[in-house]
Amino acid sequence: MKKRTLTAAVAAVTALLTLASGCGSAQSSTTAGDDGKVELTWYYPVNVGGAITQTIEGLAAQYTKEHPNVTIKPVYTGDYDETRTKVQAAVQAKKLPDIAVSLSSELFIYRDMGAIQPLDDLIKADSDGQKYLDDFYPAYLKNSQADGQTWSIPFQRSTVVMYYNKDLFKQAGLDPNKPPTSWDELREYAKKLTIDGKQWGVELPSTVSTYWIFQALAMQASGEGKNIMSNDGKKAYFDTSEDIDALKFMTELSQKDKVMPTGTIDWKTSPNDFINGKTAMLYQTTGNLTNIKKNAKFDFGVAFLPGNKRFATPTGGGNFYLFKGISESHKKAAWDFIRWMTTPERAAKWSIDTGYVAPSKSAYDTKLMKDYIAGFPQAAVARDQLKYADKELSTHNNGQVMQALNDAVQAAVTGEKTPEQALKDAQAKADQALAPFNK
Repeated sequence: MKKRTLTAAVAAVTALLTLASGCGSAQSSTTAGDDGKVELTWYYPVNVGGAITQTIEGLAAQYTKEHPNVTIKPVYTGDYDETRTKVQAAVQAKKLPDIAVSLSSELFIYRDMGAIQPLDDLIKADSDGQKYLDDFYPAYLKNSQADGQTWSIPFQRSTVVMYYNKDLFKQAGLDPNKPPTSWDELREYAKKLTIDGKQWGVELPSTVSTYWIFQALAMQASGEGKNIMSNDGKKAYFDTSEDIDALKFMTELSQKDKVMPTGTIDWKTSPNDFINGKTAMLYQTTGNLTNIKKNAKFDFGVAFLPGNKRFATPTGGGNFYLFKGISESHKKAAWDFIRWMTTPERAAKWSIDTGYVAPSKSAYDTKLMKDYIAGFPQAAVARDQLKYADKELSTHNNGQVMQALNDAVQAAVTGEKTPEQALKDAQAKADQALAPFNK
């Protein structure tokens, strides 16, 4: 399997930070037309399975139909990593989009590049702006805000959840309505669910979102309120005893217990392993819920991640960012579009169509969402798990820091390094990447 392809992005970040510090803020090339019409360029990623591209195109067309003076031009930019790289290239070329959906954890990178603008003036000028902001789940605002300002708006948000095959549970003599709730139970269940040469008990992906799965385990192994980085994005905590315990657990599932495939497990294909019955339990984003719902030919459940010292998961997914340098007419139109995209009814429909968690409380009060959950209660699990959620890994020089952790996890799961050595090396690389911000 290929490792997460961040090397080019890391190099781009370094170059672009230098560019931003020497040349001021990055600028957008967009301007309003003489006829008063506005065309907004919108970068959007697809990081999960399903027909999300068609959904995005449909929403853009619908907004344009309802607002004839504004044309939304959606531009597919690949997965989250590729989207970040394209934003960085746009900064260098000084041809930024107006808005983008990008990982909420990119906040410090985009700020350091001078690419994004805070949204507080727009929120304040909005007649119900504060009420609108307060409606988002607090866990999702943690990656959206820094230094007393709001920098992005939650959109296609997620947490890690556990999918499990109820039919295979029954065949193994397990209660299909009682998924594992602890690491010990997960290990026990996985042993019963593993059939040599045919079926794995569990899969924890270790490519693409490598750090994300590990972060969940590290948080579960730690005390309340602890995470793998500081809130100000200047420190990484990768080699604590709790982190080492988490990585040992992850590696032992394959190397010792033989209940998980050896080596790296591909993020993008692991949902197909679950859908095809190759694994009985799967750690994945709730953003794959609709994909699994549409394609699984068996009864499946969705559960909180099994806990250790506590239940825990990092949040994940993308937020709306508004870029610097766009004209006032584009700024107002972009804000209106963001508001339109995140109305309770639209957020509910987006969640149903994709599997992402609707980021606002009011979305779950809509009749559409209430009716959907009544018929498909699995859709409420990720929302309910938010009470145990904390912010996703987000630091300055996030690309380098994240790559260090990705490499460490992959080195451990492949047996190249011990968990202790892998995380020690990751800590050293992270410290070096963050050194300029700790002077």
